[in-house]
Amino acid sequence: MTLSPQALDDVHGDLMEISLGPHHPSTHGVFRMNVTLDGEVVVKLKPVFGYLHRNHEKIAEQNTYLASIPYTDRLDYLCSLTNNWAYVHAVEKLAGIPVPERAEYLRIVLGELARIINHVCLVGFLLNDLGTSFTPLLYSLRERERMLDLVEELTGSRMMCNFFRFGGLRTDVSQDWLARLRAYLGDGFAQYLDEQDALLSGNEILLARTQNVGTLPAALAIQAGITGPMLRASGVAYDIRKVDKYSLYARLAFQIPIGEHGDTYDRYMMRMLEMRESVKIILQAMDALRDLPANAPHIEPKARNQGLRPKAGEAYARIEGPKGELGFHLVSDGTGKPWRYRIRPPSLINLTALEDMCLGQTLADTVVILGSVDIVLGEVDR
Repeated sequence: MTLSPQALDDVHGDLMEISLGPHHPSTHGVFRMNVTLDGEVVVKLKPVFGYLHRNHEKIAEQNTYLASIPYTDRLDYLCSLTNNWAYVHAVEKLAGIPVPERAEYLRIVLGELARIINHVCLVGFLLNDLGTSFTPLLYSLRERERMLDLVEELTGSRMMCNFFRFGGLRTDVSQDWLARLRAYLGDGFAQYLDEQDALLSGNEILLARTQNVGTLPAALAIQAGITGPMLRASGVAYDIRKVDKYSLYARLAFQIPIGEHGDTYDRYMMRMLEMRESVKIILQAMDALRDLPANAPHIEPKARNQGLRPKAGEAYARIEGPKGELGFHLVSDGTGKPWRYRIRPPSLINLTALEDMCLGQTLADTVVILGSVDIVLGEVDR
């Protein structure tokens, strides 16, 4: 529960400083929170990160444009396909590379599948952080494995996919694969969503531990640059798929779920509702596919031979990643390597509001609030 300022003033006692992480289970091994407590109430909280730093941005400045695609997989290792997409989108904008219609629809299919995989994990791990039984997490991991089976069959990898290419994809997608994805989404996954919704969304323990916990006001979310499901949970209907209308999203019909309170429960519900919308998007994109080439002619061989040399200039491109706005800023000096390479990672930006959401909450609530933010440290530290 949240204590009022008057109630906080009435609490007396010595302050205690503790460290949660980097080995605390709730911080997933590579993140730390320095927390100051008055009893069980949080009065100060500072995130500490850097334990997973791999120098991604500077390494990319030493690589050819093509060679950096596998590195983007490691940013958000739960859903690498959207990392691929954001990066190749920036290079295509920088170099003026066209993308065929079929490739755009297939990117939407794969990008929304990655969003579902991400949200499935969020729901499962959030309930685990909340201290429930392992049942919701096991159900979530079961569905994730089924989707990763399809991802592995297509890309050759379950997590580090390295599948997007400038002007298209590494390979085309077979009709048989698309048919099996459609069958799974319409049967097994639809049943999972209904079962998880019935099991969790009205559960009295979940409601008690998440409603009015970790509230993020809309004004603060906007001021802090928060994006994605966190922002929409605070009642702001902002989605880059609608705002920028990149790729072919403008041709597809889907809703943008928004919350009313900006609390942990609303952040949970955003993921549940967005998964249903992603299913609708995937099915529409598959219906719109035509038997056309999936790659821009002459682009892939040139890039594969490390001959991609964009004219001097710069470009910033962004997509609506599962966690929020994922953007790449590239500066070209006319050579085969980017002169500057910078990432706008949603996990890092969204994390900046953690202290504001935790002040006045109990120590037990901080773990749940952190889980609802949905961070991945490969993206925070880069």
